[in-house]
Amino acid sequence: MLKTRLIPVLYLMNGVIVRSETFSDFKIIGSPYDQLARLNEWLADELVYIDITREGDYDMDRRDKKYEVTNDIVAILKAISKHAFMPLTFGGRVTSLADVDRFIANGADKVVINSAVHRRPELITEVAEKYGSQAMMVGIDVKREPGGGLALHIDQGRTRCDGDPVAWAREAERRGAGEILVNSIDRDGTAEGYDVDAVRAIAGAVGIPVIACGGAGAFSDFCEAVSDGNASAVAAGNIFHFTEHSYKRAKTTMREKGFNVRYPWA
Repeated sequence: MLKTRLIPVLYLMNGVIVRSETFSDFKIIGSPYDQLARLNEWLADELVYIDITREGDYDMDRRDKKYEVTNDIVAILKAISKHAFMPLTFGGRVTSLADVDRFIANGADKVVINSAVHRRPELITEVAEKYGSQAMMVGIDVKREPGGGLALHIDQGRTRCDGDPVAWAREAERRGAGEILVNSIDRDGTAEGYDVDAVRAIAGAVGIPVIACGGAGAFSDFCEAVSDGNASAVAAGNIFHFTEHSYKRAKTTMREKGFNVRYPWA
């Protein structure tokens, strides 16, 4: 039986790690390398880095930082991959197979792509055929409509798309996606819990693993996303930044509640 994975997600903006709230409010957390060292110590199952830089380039004027900020995302990935002791997924601003090639060549085990594959779904198949479906994670960002319906968004939540997120998940699977990362824009950074209904709807429509993301504020939220949302894995960012020994404590909670998680501290 496959174990339920618990996956930290780190958002990169202008070369530093930020916390995100509803895809619109960002606060600097620190160096991507410092965060990696902590997650290595915690023996994390996997690690996802997503570059959400919006200005089109990196802000080099970070004189208040004690570490060097680089304008080269591939250099960041390469440095991280040399010290990551867990599978590494990288994404953000990926627009072509050539971008994927660079990420894989410089240490990524998987890529996560959202906007580019929505605009050109053939990219899913191209990545899957070249690297295997296990290397192709499709990101699906969802937002609740005023009437309660679920809308699909791309461009870091700024562009609403026609079509049903559930139908898009089925299409992504058909084209070769190996996993789907479902991120709730409404819940992002709020600590109000996952949009379990959205996760359940997508997980019930596909046969590939679905990862819940966006909204975790308590360790019980991880359990709910799996038990009620049928997620194969749960991902989060802020709870791991601000809660002491949070990764091990989250795993302990899940284990005590009967979830089949990898528990290297036993």
